[in-house]
Amino acid sequence: MRFDKGHKQATRQRIIEAAAERFRKDGMAAVGIAGLMADAGLTHGGFYAHFESKEALLREALAAASDTTRQRLTRATLRNGAGLEGLIRFYLRPEHRDTPAQGCAVSALVPEIARQSAATRDEFTDRLESFLALIASQLPEALPAARRQETTIGIFGVLLGTLQLARAVTDPVLSDNILESGITAALRLGEVTSGALAS
Repeated sequence: MRFDKGHKQATRQRIIEAAAERFRKDGMAAVGIAGLMADAGLTHGGFYAHFESKEALLREALAAASDTTRQRLTRATLRNGAGLEGLIRFYLRPEHRDTPAQGCAVSALVPEIARQSAATRDEFTDRLESFLALIASQLPEALPAARRQETTIGIFGVLLGTLQLARAVTDPVLSDNILESGITAALRLGEVTSGALAS
């Protein structure tokens, strides 16, 4: 059976999109290839025509999901000139907490990434550095390089840990409080940086 020239690429993209959702929602270890292919409307046997392994698919899914999240965060910084505060509030909004399948792949997958191969951790590192660069771009230009890196990593660490904690607890009031506390802490890091420059 002959297919259009773009059919294989379109099928590959469907698998990546299905994997990006399932991996973020359930974790890589809990997702089987057969179920994943069924999600994409395909048969199990077709998987290896597109990917050499499940981990190779994880790298592709991580890249695709991270690119989408970075684009959304970039738009959040531009919305009404919101800058760093817009990014922080967008990342720690309840909707992000409640929809991990559409959210940040870094926060959803970081515990599993540490146990993957160097190639997968390299992909993760590239995506993490992209997020860090976006945060750094929202800090004052006069900030010394070492202080900029320290503040950037600190802010993203607060965002990541806050989101993971807010998702883990069963008490909805506590979860909301965790998000609000994370917003306050991340904003304070940015304010301390600005204040240090002014003093």
